[in-house]
Amino acid sequence: MGIMSNYKILIVEDDILVQTMLKDSMKESGFSITMASDGRAGLTKFQKTYFDLVLLDIKLPKMNGIELLKRIKEISEESTVVMMTAFGAVETAVEAMKAGAYDYVTKPFLPEELILIMKKGLELQKLKRENVLLRKELKQQYSLGNLIGKSKAMQDIYQLIEIIAHGRSTVLIQGESGTGKELVAEAIHHLSDQRDKPLIKVSCGALPETLLESELFGHEKGSFTNAVKTKKGRFELANHSTIFLDDVDDMSPLVQMRLLRILQEREFERVGGTETIKVDIRIITASKVDLLTLVDEGKFRKDLYYRLNVVPIIIPPLKVRKGDIPLLVNHFLKNLNLQLNKNVEISSEAIHVLMNYDWPGNIRELENLIERLVTLSVSGKIKASNLPEYLIIIKKSSSSNLKLRIQEVETKHIRKILEQTNWKKNKTAEILGISTKHLWEKMKKYNIE
Repeated sequence: MGIMSNYKILIVEDDILVQTMLKDSMKESGFSITMASDGRAGLTKFQKTYFDLVLLDIKLPKMNGIELLKRIKEISEESTVVMMTAFGAVETAVEAMKAGAYDYVTKPFLPEELILIMKKGLELQKLKRENVLLRKELKQQYSLGNLIGKSKAMQDIYQLIEIIAHGRSTVLIQGESGTGKELVAEAIHHLSDQRDKPLIKVSCGALPETLLESELFGHEKGSFTNAVKTKKGRFELANHSTIFLDDVDDMSPLVQMRLLRILQEREFERVGGTETIKVDIRIITASKVDLLTLVDEGKFRKDLYYRLNVVPIIIPPLKVRKGDIPLLVNHFLKNLNLQLNKNVEISSEAIHVLMNYDWPGNIRELENLIERLVTLSVSGKIKASNLPEYLIIIKKSSSSNLKLRIQEVETKHIRKILEQTNWKKNKTAEILGISTKHLWEKMKKYNIE
């Protein structure tokens, strides 16, 4: 009852008996009620006070319900309007819906029926308001969920997300490992009309071809060894929602071909199956390398690239938006302090050192470092002296030998983490905040054996 009393309701009805019935039933539901007996009086009251919902009879003296509805919508598009009409006047009610009414009821009606419609309308209104607030937050606080940044590059990405979120266009997110491609996909889904449904995620680089094909498209019982029962794939699970395909650049030619068909036809068959399954989905993909380069090298289908690249989003590496580092560090500190029940701060000198590093592992590397520092912090203050040796050395290196010094320090650091993990590549890559593939490339480049 307390929640409903926050909503202000205007009832415009000229029948005294209906007025009394509505007033009694609305008060029992906890609504705050104002009455008007004709259209002109209703308009005057609405001009003076904001009402969340207007319950409006179509046939009214001095100004009919349709005209009053149009005037109300001119004053406040946000207010929800429910029309009341006599049995047999449904065509007029349809006209009211076209003019902006949320719904209508035909007389005689049960109060419970009307109150249910009103509550649904107010709930929809609440969701719309929350969406508006999210958009304002997006512009004012330089963040959307875990997507953080005030640099122009990030502001441009925020604006693009706001524009495309409510559409169904395919999106291709490109950026180095650790830049936050998955966070961009989550932000798009969070602002979309499908936000009440799950965002289905698949890491294409984590599975071999046969397993990825089964994971994406599903399989029929007996289609291969160990296929003991029919399994729905991720595309089928994402029906009427959004699917996010990360590391699409790692897809084999076979899976690329099947993905192309889904983009073109929105249909597929399970592995080992003959039944064609149609889906209504939005597809968001991500690549850690420039797909056009792979197209030129013959490693990625050109027709698939153009199908994926309907709306491109390029996420810059952290080294070209270092002004975002203080924001990111404070964001990580806030979350970690809550998780670990701590109150760790960071000095301005430490922030300065962090901003002088190029972060090859991007945001993931920065986040992992801050987590390690907070976890190990005893004094409650992260100072420059608490930072890893390789960051301090890089800060002190002269410009003439900086590149060589960075390579020396990076080699030493990678070897140290490898030794700590007993040379387990996956664990080492995770600690460094880079992909396993990136780690292999570094080891080969620096001749680490």
